[in-house]
Amino acid sequence: MEQLLQPWPWYVGGPLIALVLLLLLLGGKTFGMSANLRTLCTICGADKTAAFFKINWKDQNWNLMVALGALIGGFIAANWLSIDSAVAISSQTIEKLQQLGIQSAGMAYLPSEIFALKQLRDPKTLALLVVGGFFVGFGTRYAGGCTSGHAITGLSNLQLASFIAVIGFFIGGLFVNHLILPYLL
Repeated sequence: MEQLLQPWPWYVGGPLIALVLLLLLLGGKTFGMSANLRTLCTICGADKTAAFFKINWKDQNWNLMVALGALIGGFIAANWLSIDSAVAISSQTIEKLQQLGIQSAGMAYLPSEIFALKQLRDPKTLALLVVGGFFVGFGTRYAGGCTSGHAITGLSNLQLASFIAVIGFFIGGLFVNHLILPYLL
């Protein structure tokens, strides 16, 4: 049974992602998760206050199903197809994270020192979430899509803008991870 619960190798997962992209492209659709937030905001009435949300959200039902499938698939994988929730990261990374105060590093995908609900009572954590959410939202809109849209769909379509955006995502991630995050934790 333990053998069945191992992660799928890249040569299985990669072609499956490519197949989904091919089917979406043949159907005239492009993949990206940030579009779902726009759709959900429109469903909740944001189209009455901002022109950006004036879309026919019913045309986006397929994308909401992709997001729902990702949530359900992630839940199934985490709860029924995983041996444990430990993350396979190097001992050096675990040591560095523990130096930053994350003692549960390597034991779970979401360290409780950052992602536990009790952390929402901390004003510093709330401020980080609000500022981080703003930057992610602004960056996604400014870049014309999110990391999944650019890195999966845009690169597979050989779009120069997506190539530049993905380089920017990686540079920004490395910059924050190495130069800013240590001071925030």
